[in-house]
Amino acid sequence: MARNIYFIGTAGAGKTTMTRAFRTWMEAHGLDAVTVNLDPGAESLPYEPEVDIRDWIRLDEIMEQHGLGPNGAQVVAADMLALNTRDVSDVLETFHPDYFLFDTPGQIELFTFRDASRVLIEAFGKEDSALVYLNDPALAKQPSGYVSSLLLVATTQFRHSIPFINVLSKADLLSPEDLERVVKWSLDPFALYDALVRADITPKTTLDVSFFESLETIGVFKRLIPVSAETPFGFEEVYAQIQLVFEGGEDVRPD
Repeated sequence: MARNIYFIGTAGAGKTTMTRAFRTWMEAHGLDAVTVNLDPGAESLPYEPEVDIRDWIRLDEIMEQHGLGPNGAQVVAADMLALNTRDVSDVLETFHPDYFLFDTPGQIELFTFRDASRVLIEAFGKEDSALVYLNDPALAKQPSGYVSSLLLVATTQFRHSIPFINVLSKADLLSPEDLERVVKWSLDPFALYDALVRADITPKTTLDVSFFESLETIGVFKRLIPVSAETPFGFEEVYAQIQLVFEGGEDVRPD
């Protein structure tokens, strides 16, 4: 049975690049993966998706038909995903891979905050799905930015209620010191709180440590897995976490 991996993150976090690179990595390790583009506004992709939502929905056509600008058209397109779910699902059923890799829209709110994504995940098999959340290093390297990223992770987890793997994308862009510090924050809410207090934060915006403890309780604090789509550094660990979610840690790669 195929498993569904949804790559989610803010615009510029590297979802499309990660989708391409992870598919290449999987195939090099004897795994069959099918890529699915869910971004109707994608102008070009660095890979050729086997299934492409642009075959049903295109942003430029929505703009022309409805007289909308790019932002309004993105909202309409996101909602139209639900209307085309059955057709997309029928196409997916013609494939029999180990994994479907879903490249989600660039703007995280278009996928996470619209009901169409819930309909889509349910139709494709929620019980066989997991999220790979890509944290942007440009945001995560500062304590206040990491808190913002953490809240987006929490929101995404609440909205979708499926297992997630916490990834720090483009890790090669950070210095070893910054990388070590960010990974430590992902494991230790007290270290993050201390960094936030030490930063140039006014009393009005300083958060109480109990806030971080509550996030730890609901499971948002998970070790960030640093990855680089260029290397590809960290992919083995991402795959190990995927196996832990779906197979209890058993590796399904052929011997």
